[in-house]
Amino acid sequence: MIDADVIIVGAGPTGLMLACELRLAGVRPLVLERQSQPLEIPKANGLGGQILELLRYRGLLDRFEAACTGPTNPAPRYPFGGIHVDLSPLAEPPLRGLTLPQPHLERLLDERARELGAQVSRGHEIVGVRQNDTTVTADVHGPDGPYQVTARYLVGCDGGRSTIRDRACIPFPGTTYPEVNRLGQVTLADSVTRLGNGDLDVPGLGRVRAGSFTRTDRGVFGFGWLTSEILMVSTTEDEVRAVDDDVPMTLTELGDSIRRVLGASFPLGEPRRLSRYQFQARQADQYREGRILLAGDAAHLFPATGVGLNAGMLDAVNLAWKLAAEIYGRASASLLDTYHHERHFAGARTLLHTQAQVALRRGQDPAAEALREIFVELFADEQPLRRIGALIAGADIRYPALDPNQHALTGTFSPDLTLHTEQGTTSVAELMHTARPILIDLADRPDLREAARDWQHRIDIHTAKTDHRPADAILIRPDAHIAWAAFTDEPADTAAPALREALSYWFGTPPKATTHGAD
Repeated sequence: MIDADVIIVGAGPTGLMLACELRLAGVRPLVLERQSQPLEIPKANGLGGQILELLRYRGLLDRFEAACTGPTNPAPRYPFGGIHVDLSPLAEPPLRGLTLPQPHLERLLDERARELGAQVSRGHEIVGVRQNDTTVTADVHGPDGPYQVTARYLVGCDGGRSTIRDRACIPFPGTTYPEVNRLGQVTLADSVTRLGNGDLDVPGLGRVRAGSFTRTDRGVFGFGWLTSEILMVSTTEDEVRAVDDDVPMTLTELGDSIRRVLGASFPLGEPRRLSRYQFQARQADQYREGRILLAGDAAHLFPATGVGLNAGMLDAVNLAWKLAAEIYGRASASLLDTYHHERHFAGARTLLHTQAQVALRRGQDPAAEALREIFVELFADEQPLRRIGALIAGADIRYPALDPNQHALTGTFSPDLTLHTEQGTTSVAELMHTARPILIDLADRPDLREAARDWQHRIDIHTAKTDHRPADAILIRPDAHIAWAAFTDEPADTAAPALREALSYWFGTPPKATTHGAD
């Protein structure tokens, strides 16, 4: 019998990110992964979206950028439903990406989790789960035989075919699409000529345009340049049989798929990365069943590329501090339920735009072509371009507020304000490195600082000035979302009670003075 605070099932990016965040909060997680070794199959070729801002707020973005295998600039072109969203005209794109294959990402997160003291056990498979009012127990089969582990909570981060979700009897409704997508990062074959504008002259095919999709009756082919030497080649075909993403794809399989789609061979050079996947649109009815919770692909699957890792890792960041508050007895009665409410809402937003992409890309008739042309025209204008970029990134999420009349910042991801304090200049991002909740007084409001005094052992309180302050004060949760904000020059008789209400809701009833030291 082994004890832990939280059992995390699955050592993918979501599970490892959750372990990191729990350790920052002082919680003891145990990560159990059935695979004995990390998979080298790159199910994702990069990381993008709002999670990059969160990593910057944790002080980790430089470390992740240093491990990239390609450019780290804001994503200038992003696939969207068979067309491309070109963000290069925007001075500050709402979406950026890192060329960081999933095996590299998992190694970084594994290293970080172990540095923080998390235990990651590979080759340990969950074979049974049961829970009561106070604990959850997992039956595990490990390299040395069977054993049990008991914890306060268990989180299933074990992917789209989650056994934890099945054992918790959580429905996972949705659709499996017949599209099978194959991706390859390859060098340029000797028989293929690169033209000055990046297009290719392919024997038997002629000129093939870079950065565009070729549609035939048999599927879709596309290619673009990752670097001056590496191509990203993709195909999409409808297939009746299901595919197993865990079976490695070969270069021959990719070449055969291209031949079926284009009706001719497309010579491929040396493979650097090969992957295959089938699209599904699914979302768990609930992300929590008692002491069992779901995150990442176990909670949602999206029918488009480039969004799953972002959504899953943000699930982890939202959940970790709430679990910690519950474990340490600092949570309000409804705090842990907000994980489902907020992240199910965010998942539904991601499903919205990814299912819209299905409608855009699957149509093959003139009406579908006309629809894609209209979207291309819309994306030529800054406002729709900026809005769709934020939607893809998950940067447009505003979690539902306690009061619909609250400040517009409430529920949003905190802007990275430059802060001038008596100790010097800092920023919101720097203050968030420790994942502690913070109250920032931006208008020298002693009344608000006094209102928060009873929570001073649970939150960090700062007084600072900033240019063009958006509010008199902001209360920021550990996941960098704003829990409450005071309107500019808001009277104390409304601001102070509202602050105390928010503090109680998000960070629990204030401890008694006699227990401050232990708290």
